[in-house]
Amino acid sequence: MINLLTERQGEILRVIIQNYTTTGQPVGSKTLMEGGIAASSATIRNEMKLLEELELLSKTHSSSGRIPSMKGYRYYVDHLLSPVQAHPNEIQRIRQEFGQEFHEINDIIQQSAEILSSLTSYTALALGPDVNERRLTSFKIVPLNHRQVVAIIVTDKGNVENRVFTLPSHIRSEELEVMIRIINDRLIGEPLITVYHRLRTEIPIILHKYFQTTEGILDLFDRMLNHLFEEKIYVGGQMNLLDFEGSQDKVQFKSMYSFMKNPEELTQLLAPRNTMIQIKIGSELGHELLENMSLIQASYDIQGHGKGTIALLGPANMPYSKMFGLVDVFRRELAVTLADYYRILDSSIE
Repeated sequence: MINLLTERQGEILRVIIQNYTTTGQPVGSKTLMEGGIAASSATIRNEMKLLEELELLSKTHSSSGRIPSMKGYRYYVDHLLSPVQAHPNEIQRIRQEFGQEFHEINDIIQQSAEILSSLTSYTALALGPDVNERRLTSFKIVPLNHRQVVAIIVTDKGNVENRVFTLPSHIRSEELEVMIRIINDRLIGEPLITVYHRLRTEIPIILHKYFQTTEGILDLFDRMLNHLFEEKIYVGGQMNLLDFEGSQDKVQFKSMYSFMKNPEELTQLLAPRNTMIQIKIGSELGHELLENMSLIQASYDIQGHGKGTIALLGPANMPYSKMFGLVDVFRRELAVTLADYYRILDSSIE
């Protein structure tokens, strides 16, 4: 936990990050003085040294300047970020793209990912309101024979997913029933996106208190949930992330390529939302391939039809102020477009 910086230290960190995310070049004391830091070169260097000791900045071998660390970006986002309003031309372009004729909700969601990716040159992820608002109402196991069962997931919107599953030899049917009861007790009634997240965090810990192994059961539930999700997660600029992968290692490149083609992996990035817009940086994304990346995730609300998610995945040195402002206006325009569509849809049904 880093204590709040002094006003001057915060200003130095802010200017360094804004310069570095614009130019990609290390920032020295001369640039900071030109950027409006009212202090001598020696004082600025001392403050930069202190920020380096706090692990908010790091020094490159090839330059006397400093670059932000992941901790530095985190501090900046939490305490110093001031969103820049989207340019009128960008807003006009968004409205123009959303002004075309759409034949179904998923067309709008898919197009939203393409538009946001095109505006930023990053990778955009979009999750429609119908997916986020679906809740788990039942997870059942029906025996077929001595070793095989049918697993059934049901949502409140009437979605049903079922899979035939062969029980591992070490799991007795009574143990399976207890597992299902534990899962149901903690997940029934929750939105699918929350179920998806808890299945990777608290549920395995709880089950391991009672059972030596949960082999197969959690994987089965996971695969079934993925199937409910997979056609609802839309990705724009899928390969854009490869442009920001610094490593030239072929294995790393192939891993990133596979990751960007995998809807299950991408879904895991969209954790439950606590705020309207949140930013995750580096290791907070929970994937080793994304340690140099950041995710700006925003929710949008369609009255009477639930909430959806739009997210931007790009390099950690993205211009946060600009991207935050752009994502904010984008989620609002997307919500207006969807609300208009639902209004037409609802009136045609009446």
